[in-house]
Amino acid sequence: MAVKMLEIRELSASYGSIQALKGISLEVFKGEIVTLIGSNGAGKSTTLGSIIGIVPSCGGSIVFEGSDITKLKPSDITKLGIAASPEGREVFGGLSVQDNLKIGAYTRKDKREIADSFEEVYRLFPRLRERKKQAAGTLSGGEQQMLAIGRAMMSRPRLLLLDEPSMGLSPNLVDMVFELIVRIREGGTTILLIEQNANMALQIADRGYVLETGRVILSDSANRLQTNDMVRKAYLGSGKTG
Repeated sequence: MAVKMLEIRELSASYGSIQALKGISLEVFKGEIVTLIGSNGAGKSTTLGSIIGIVPSCGGSIVFEGSDITKLKPSDITKLGIAASPEGREVFGGLSVQDNLKIGAYTRKDKREIADSFEEVYRLFPRLRERKKQAAGTLSGGEQQMLAIGRAMMSRPRLLLLDEPSMGLSPNLVDMVFELIVRIREGGTTILLIEQNANMALQIADRGYVLETGRVILSDSANRLQTNDMVRKAYLGSGKTG
């Protein structure tokens, strides 16, 4: 039986007078890759920000593994097992790769477990091991994306939130990042993926939600969304065929 990991019900959030989320509901089951697709301003990043506690909600609820986390502080949410790799990577450019990763483990105390997590990240991203003493600001865009994901993995999350991991990357690096996302899921981490590259996202996801102006307008299996005429026309760059 599928285990529900995350459940969002009728969630609303505002930035001043602008209502960014208008009662969205979604769920993520253990072991899934679930993707949120939609154009800029649809509410994708606001949803992620609400889950990790940096965007306060003004209605509705967020439940993680049976506990209501709607009003918790970001650090407490991280301790429960949720981590995020933000849009734009936001690595600390003046710090080494190793120190950036260490920041990702700030909620953890067991030094042996932290050392194990370093090894896990370096196995997943061998390039980061090669550059562990290098300043993060000198890395390429693809390497910085690896570092941002690796830093999120250092908290050993059960749910990993990825916000636009392919943004600004060359096509071959996009392929590599999506292959890594699949490997992370195969390692036992559940993933909520926010991505404008709907084609790639739906190829690796189990299910998807389509957001438009702060509302979920469609949800289905990734396979069915790929063949949905509206989704194809609006997000996949192709209209009805035949």
